[in-house]
Amino acid sequence: MRITDIQRCEVRPGRLVEWTLSPATVAAATALPEDARPPAYIQESHIRTAKCVRDDGLFVPTWLGTAFDLPGPVDLDVLQEALRAWTVRHETLRSGFRWAGDELRRFTLDAADVSLHRADAGDFPDADALARHLQDRFDAVADALRWPNLIYTAVLRDDGASVYMAFDHSNVDAYSLTRIAAEVHELYTAGLTGAAPRSPAPAASYVDFCRLERADADGIDARHAIVARWRAFIRRCDGTLPGFPVDLGLEPGGPLPRQRMLCEPLADAAQAAAFEAYCRPYGGSMVGLLAATGLIVHELGGQPVYRTVVPFHTRVASRWSDSVGWYVGGAPIEVPVGRTGTFPDTLRAVRAELHANRSLARMPLARVLSLLGEDFRPVSPDLYSIVSYVDTRAVPGADRWTEQRAHALLRVSYGDQVCVWVNRLHEGLWLASRYPDTDVAAKNLRLYVERLRDRIASVAHAGLSAVS
Repeated sequence: MRITDIQRCEVRPGRLVEWTLSPATVAAATALPEDARPPAYIQESHIRTAKCVRDDGLFVPTWLGTAFDLPGPVDLDVLQEALRAWTVRHETLRSGFRWAGDELRRFTLDAADVSLHRADAGDFPDADALARHLQDRFDAVADALRWPNLIYTAVLRDDGASVYMAFDHSNVDAYSLTRIAAEVHELYTAGLTGAAPRSPAPAASYVDFCRLERADADGIDARHAIVARWRAFIRRCDGTLPGFPVDLGLEPGGPLPRQRMLCEPLADAAQAAAFEAYCRPYGGSMVGLLAATGLIVHELGGQPVYRTVVPFHTRVASRWSDSVGWYVGGAPIEVPVGRTGTFPDTLRAVRAELHANRSLARMPLARVLSLLGEDFRPVSPDLYSIVSYVDTRAVPGADRWTEQRAHALLRVSYGDQVCVWVNRLHEGLWLASRYPDTDVAAKNLRLYVERLRDRIASVAHAGLSAVS
């Protein structure tokens, strides 16, 4: 699924309707007792960071969303029931948090208490005005510091509808977004035809996962080997977590900058396949992407060692595979790009680092940082820069994303880090990035993407030449 923002996801004019959790549902939530299952560390860190930044006087929207089309004309009652059924299937979407002093306490609605309220927002003949309105509504509703923090919309036309859904990040990750279009399509089609959907049962609960992960994390202390490895890594990063090691044109201690977004194709299907084939002996395209990035940022920034935190999913058991939630951890790697020089040597170095450190991603970094005893007061939505790779071709419904105009949506607002996502799609590799809105950062990110594209193409060509 292509990652983009609301301005670049082909918004088209039409009549807008929206759904939020109903007043009756909100009232029921207000009366709920505490749910003893705690927030995940990543949820708590996200919410505390949002509060910290808000207390400093800055509103930083960080919602995620998805967009996809339905054929029409659309039956709004059937679509509403499909959206309600999908919502109750994923327990985290009917669970929220309240402050009790300085602590976050969870509450969770029963599925029977969840209903949606539909409102007609009027006609929008101008696509740009509609995109701005959607972004403003998502900013207001899908906010980390309020509940409910999700909103669903549909733009209606005679030939069908475009569905746009937004969630605070605490409840979804990028992988969760990739499954929504197929699940809602299935529920909607079943509602139209009267057939039973294939997956009517509740999915495994992210709320349960939070309890299990937190119990495991709370079982370690500052003497644990994982904490020691992170401590040593952070010390080698001059006492902080790594940023993108090129000049971004930022002033030390300056205000949190606005960000820009860059999203575009990186390689076609043949090049993506050839790049994967070349990198497969070393671990595959993720290793290749990190190796190429390490060499490129060395060319641009000159650092002899490429240090970064690599995101990995934490859906280690198959039962979490279709669950909506924020199943992401990070593993530190250090690659001596100034010494290795060649691409194969760098591939081997990255593979060794990932093999040695990937297991660290299962321990929430927020827990580790709390045990380090350092001052990691969050002042930015991102603790560190990332370069992420995901092959999404096996996700249910991926072969229909193009016809459905399906996108994963990011809100680009403020931040001092660089985040890069590369997705393998049926049509090739797609890159999306958000980065500080400075001329220097724009120049260096453009150089990075162009050199990454050239590196992938040259490696793919070398692999194809070797085969022929």
